[in-house]
Amino acid sequence: MGSNTDRYRSARDQLVTVLTDYDKAVATFEWPRLEGTFNWATDWFDVIAREPGTAERLALWILEEDGSETKVTFAQMASRSDQLATWLRALGVGRGDRVILMLGNQVELWESMLAVAKLGAVVMPTTGALGPADLADRISRGAARFVIADIVDAPKFDDVEGDYGRIVVGGDLPGWRSYAESADVESEGPFQPGTAVDDPLLVYFTSGTTSRPKLVEHSQTSYPVGHMSTMAWIGVQPGDTHLAISSPGWAKHAWSCFFAPWIAEATIFVYNYARFDAAALLDQLRRADVNTFCAPPTVWRMLIQADLGERPAGLREILGAGEPLNPEVIGTVERAWGLTIRDGFGQTETTLQIGNTPGQPVKAGSMGRPMPGVPVILVDPLSGELADEGEICLDLSQAPLNLMTGYLGDPERNREVMAGGHYHTGDVASRDEDGYITYIGRTDDVFKSSDYKVSPFELESVLIEHPAVVEAAVVPQPDDTRLAIPKAYVTLAEGWADGAETARAILEYSRDHLAPYLKVRRVEFAELPKTVSGKIRRVELRRREEDAHRDGTPIATEYRYEDLLR
Repeated sequence: MGSNTDRYRSARDQLVTVLTDYDKAVATFEWPRLEGTFNWATDWFDVIAREPGTAERLALWILEEDGSETKVTFAQMASRSDQLATWLRALGVGRGDRVILMLGNQVELWESMLAVAKLGAVVMPTTGALGPADLADRISRGAARFVIADIVDAPKFDDVEGDYGRIVVGGDLPGWRSYAESADVESEGPFQPGTAVDDPLLVYFTSGTTSRPKLVEHSQTSYPVGHMSTMAWIGVQPGDTHLAISSPGWAKHAWSCFFAPWIAEATIFVYNYARFDAAALLDQLRRADVNTFCAPPTVWRMLIQADLGERPAGLREILGAGEPLNPEVIGTVERAWGLTIRDGFGQTETTLQIGNTPGQPVKAGSMGRPMPGVPVILVDPLSGELADEGEICLDLSQAPLNLMTGYLGDPERNREVMAGGHYHTGDVASRDEDGYITYIGRTDDVFKSSDYKVSPFELESVLIEHPAVVEAAVVPQPDDTRLAIPKAYVTLAEGWADGAETARAILEYSRDHLAPYLKVRRVEFAELPKTVSGKIRRVELRRREEDAHRDGTPIATEYRYEDLLR
C-alpha cells in the first residue's frame, strides 16, 4: 500500500494525467485514503521540497511594485520553515494551539503557514482589514494562543485583551517578540508532529454576509487533500508558474496561493501593488511567464478596458473567481487571447465543488460540472428530493473528503447544515441535460414576485452589463399586490450622474434585456454595504426595504419605473 505520502502522490499524479478529460477523471479519480498520522507540511511539502528536480525550483516569487523581488526555492522554504518552527516551539507554540496570522503577501506568511503546521498547531489566517473589535472576537471565540502580525497591523491589538503571545514581523515593538529573532536559531527539523488525519489544521472566519462570522474548522486532510479538486480546476501542473489575485486572510488565498500550486509542485508568483494598474499586471504576466492565472471579475473587467495585446506567451489557463463573469468580458478575452475564462464554485467550508475544467466546453453562464470525487447533488428545498433545480448540496453518504470538520462552538448550526444526510451550501442552482450547473442565488436571497421566483443574481448579471453600473444588488421591495418587486441598489461608474436620466437608462436596459416579470422596478444609487472581504451585505438592504414598508414611509431617494417609463 505504501506510505500516506505515496498514496497522496499517486492520487495527485493520476488526476494530473486526466485533467483535460472530464469523463475519464470522474470515472477514475479516487481520493487517497490516508490512514493514521498525516501532516501536509511534513509529509508532502518537505518531501517534494527535498527531491531532485523540485528542490531547486522556485516555490515562491514575490514581486513588489518598485521592482524589488524575493525568490525562494522549495528547498529554502522547507529549511526556513523548519528554523521558524524551532523558534516558535521554544516560545511555547505546541500541538493544537491556535495561531492568528495577520500578514500580507510577504514571505513570512508562507513560512509561518508551514512552520505552524509542522508543530501540529492550528493556523488562523486573518485579514489586515479588521479592526480591534473584530480582532477581539477572533481572540475570544477563536481561543487564539499566539498572534503573528506585521508591524503595520500589530498596534490594532493594543487594546485587545487576552492571554496570547505576540510576535511582530518587520521591526520591534514593546511587548512583542521580533520575528527576526528566528533567523538566529539552529534548526531542529525535520519535524514529525504526529498529527492524525482528522486533527485540526486551519480555522477560518467567514465573511459574515448575513450574521456574525462563523468559525470554519478544517482538518489535516479536508484542505490539504481536498484542494486536489482546486488544482484540477485551475489546471496547474508541475513546473508551472501560477498567479492568483487574492488577499491573505481569506480562504481563497489558501486555495490558490498555497495548497493548489504546491500540491502541483508549481511556483507561486505574487505581484504586490498599492493601486491596481492593468497595464502593469499584464506586463508581469508576460515577464514572469505565468502559465495559470486566476482573478476576480473586477480585475477582469479592468483588464479588458486596457489594451490586452497579444496573449502572454506562457499563459495556458485563465480563471474567474468570486462570481460568474458576464459574456462580454469572456468574449473580449477570447477574441484577444484565444483563451476562455473558466468559472468554478466552492466555499470556505469546502474546496472547489463545481468547475469548468481544462479542455472542456464552457457553456455561457454555467459554473461547470461537479469536480471529480465531489458528490454534488441538487435538492428541492421543500420536498427534500433530488431535482434539476434546487440547493447545491454534498451527499454525506459518500463521505466528501473536501468538506470542513464543522463550525466551531456552534452545534445547532452544524445540525442545520448537515441535516437530512446532506451538507447544505445555502446556494441554489439549476442543472441542464448535460450536467452543467448554473448558479441562481443564495437561498435567502431568492424571492417571489407575483408568484414568479426571482434570482437577484440573474438580474444583477444583466444590470452590470450597462456601462453606468459598476456594481448592483437586487433585493425584494415589499409590495401589497405583487408580494415583492425587484429593486436595484446601484453603484455608478465614473462619469455618470446620479439622477432621473441615468435611472431611466438603467430601467430601460432592464426592461429590454429581462423577461417582463423580472424587470427592475426601482433603482437607487448608493455605495453598497459590504463585509471586510468585499461581499455585499444584502441583508442590510432588505432590512431597509422592510422597515420602510412597515412604517409606510416611501424612500425618497429611489427612482420608480412607473414614474419614468410608460
